[in-house]
Amino acid sequence: MTTPHEARAVHAQAAADKAAASDHLDQRGRPVIERYTPNERSNHWFVAITFVLLALSGLALFHPAMFWLTALFGGGPWTRVLHPFIGVAMVIAFAVLAARFWHHNLIDRNDVQWLRQIDDVVNNREEKLPPVGRYNAGQKLLFFVLVGCLLCLLTTGIVIWRAYFAHWFPIGVIRLASLAHAFFGFVIICAIIVHIYAAIWVKGTMGAMLRGFVTYGWARRHHPAWYREIVADEEARVRRQRKAPADAA
Repeated sequence: MTTPHEARAVHAQAAADKAAASDHLDQRGRPVIERYTPNERSNHWFVAITFVLLALSGLALFHPAMFWLTALFGGGPWTRVLHPFIGVAMVIAFAVLAARFWHHNLIDRNDVQWLRQIDDVVNNREEKLPPVGRYNAGQKLLFFVLVGCLLCLLTTGIVIWRAYFAHWFPIGVIRLASLAHAFFGFVIICAIIVHIYAAIWVKGTMGAMLRGFVTYGWARRHHPAWYREIVADEEARVRRQRKAPADAA
């Protein structure tokens, strides 16, 4: 039977091993896991900023009641000129982001089960859910909704881009493209609102995208399968580091 003293010793050794394995510590000196690199965070925030600009300029062009938003872009003509170019910039940046995280967002059997237990998700009964990897099923579905919407917005946006492409298409196609563009714009705005709400709802998520790191406890609670992968990799690295001096001796 393990005594309290032995249990504390084991816990202390585990904490020491974790600190040795981690390359990063937070402000309290606790070991943390890097969830997003600086390049990934920069990529994400560039997409986020261009999305806000597109949403505002798109709404300004959508209905006269929101035309006042054109003042943010220098007036109506400038809004009309800038909107498609900002759209192209966002699509390119998002394509890079999607390529980075594509393999992390593929749906597997655990994701299907996670969706079936959506009641447990809503009520924060995470202990009843199947192990979650780097992203849960909700995040993965949102990812593919964004991919689909941006492809549709790019396609329809090219059709209605009067300065360069609209003259290639009949008026009926342009009208349909305008309706589809507005529809997918509405869908993606709703999707991003859900994304922001979920990031605020799960404490620590916003910090991960701002600072790049999460605690081991956060990873273990919200993404246990990903946590086990990280810990296994770090333990293997510690073993190699300990073995190297012995081999040299």
